[in-house]
Amino acid sequence: MRAGAGTEQDAATDDVGRTVTALATIPRWWRPAAMTAYGIALVVWIVEAGMPKDPFVMFAILWLASVAWYAGHPWRQHVQFFKDWWPAFGALVLYMYSRGLSDELIGMPVHWVMPIEVDRWLFGGHLPTEVLQERLCGDPCRSASDPRWFDLVFTSVYNTHFVLGLGLALVLYLRNRREWISWLTRYVAINVTGLVVYVFYPMAPPWLAAQEGYLDPVARLTGRGWRDIGLGGFHHALAAVGNPVAAMPSLHAGVAMLVTIYAISRLRGRRWRWVLLAYPLTMAFALVYYGEHYVIDALAGWALALAVHVGVTVWERRYFARHPVTTRSGALLSLPPPGLGDPTGTAGTADELPGPVRRG
Repeated sequence: MRAGAGTEQDAATDDVGRTVTALATIPRWWRPAAMTAYGIALVVWIVEAGMPKDPFVMFAILWLASVAWYAGHPWRQHVQFFKDWWPAFGALVLYMYSRGLSDELIGMPVHWVMPIEVDRWLFGGHLPTEVLQERLCGDPCRSASDPRWFDLVFTSVYNTHFVLGLGLALVLYLRNRREWISWLTRYVAINVTGLVVYVFYPMAPPWLAAQEGYLDPVARLTGRGWRDIGLGGFHHALAAVGNPVAAMPSLHAGVAMLVTIYAISRLRGRRWRWVLLAYPLTMAFALVYYGEHYVIDALAGWALALAVHVGVTVWERRYFARHPVTTRSGALLSLPPPGLGDPTGTAGTADELPGPVRRG
């Protein structure tokens, strides 16, 4: 038994040694060159084909970024991406394809009046969407009218929702696997929780309520900010895969707040971190102004983000209190729990080759 174990350990040591030797021969310029080529190709593809809206395409883009980052590495490094990401990928595919059917799964009635009454109660009888479009959009306010200069800003902020969550996950995957698991757990949790709410509480946004006669005319302005730069069709492509009555809570507002809370919690000691709150505030303003959400939707999204962050944080702390992870020397290693992928072989940054760990 000991001889066999020693042989396996020697083989593993030799394999690590060969890997280190191979990585040492990779020219330093390969990574920046590969990432530059990837970035150029991605921009060209988005301009020509539009924003990715299919989850399989989105994950192919993420994988190609990983391939470019690990340019010159053995192919098992690139295959490892699929092993690491498949739980999150499966959960997000379920979310994206079932989101469009969430209001039909159990046939719950669509809520039209409640958010209107709540927003008017919050703002002294006025509906924020109507007020903002009257003052900022123009008279008459139409989605086809010429965009204002600030529409470019608001549309850009709005569309960050489709790339920021997974983009942050990719950066953390390449740089710090522990934080990758921690963030991805939160990101999947808020999306799945939002889907559950959509199933049991379908609610119409302002633009749809106006079409059905519950409000005076409200224009859906989301895509017009990019019209002058030739990208005005992106919103229609993205809207085609969505659910028009999945408005409560607003995951645009929720994910923006979750990113901000997560970043602030990781940037302790830096006073400027509170400036990041401008992001969810701008997102919420854009959502209300563009007729995509009521204020109460955004507030619910923020509350969900806070609940997810606090819930996952408490769970992580309790998990590590019961399951400490130590290195071979016995030093405590603060790894996140194996919720989405196995962190034990990828501790620290992605470029490290950690030794074995054992659970205490």
